[in-house]
Amino acid sequence: MNSKSEVMVQLRRAVEDFSSERAIAAAESALSMGIDPVEAIENGLSRGVEEVGKKFADGEAFLPELIMAGEAMKAGVEVLRPAMLQRNLQRKNTGTLVIGTVRGDIHDIGKNIVAIISEAAGFRVIDLGTDVAPEQFADRARESMAKIVAMSALLTVTTPEQKNSIDALSKKGMRKNVKVVVGGAAVTSNWAREIGADGYSDNAVEAVELFKRLVIT
Repeated sequence: MNSKSEVMVQLRRAVEDFSSERAIAAAESALSMGIDPVEAIENGLSRGVEEVGKKFADGEAFLPELIMAGEAMKAGVEVLRPAMLQRNLQRKNTGTLVIGTVRGDIHDIGKNIVAIISEAAGFRVIDLGTDVAPEQFADRARESMAKIVAMSALLTVTTPEQKNSIDALSKKGMRKNVKVVVGGAAVTSNWAREIGADGYSDNAVEAVELFKRLVIT
């Protein structure tokens, strides 16, 4: 019979090994043992994604591996979800994050990585995808009562859309309610300051740590 700590390790390692089947099996074990499904996510599955995310930031893992880790986590979460609903439990919510690639830019690799790791960190993630108009960022931030809006731009010609999106938040009266973080290959810390963003990061792991700091300030 597995102990609670052993099941947590199994959940984490299943994600680290990109195994959806093992994540499902470990999640089923957690439920059979009466382990809090929220705890199984926070201290098991999420830890696995966080570890792969750190390896990615250090150049020890690659994008396909990070995506597979995210899929393994999702497989485990789906097993745990009914128990969460039955118990009227909710995973610890760090806050709502609206994220997307700005208008005119269809690159999404970096944005997707940030979204995956943010979800693992407890954020409710609303991913608007690519080619997102400034008004979309503002409208979804207002509808969702988001704490953070994160905008990616890979192309130099699309970076002005980050400023346009900040302006849209201001015009809709949302700027004071949300923190804005910008990133992407074409973005620099100087640019972030110039357009009045609240933060900038050049890698996914540091971006999520920045999100965490911003929601408690």
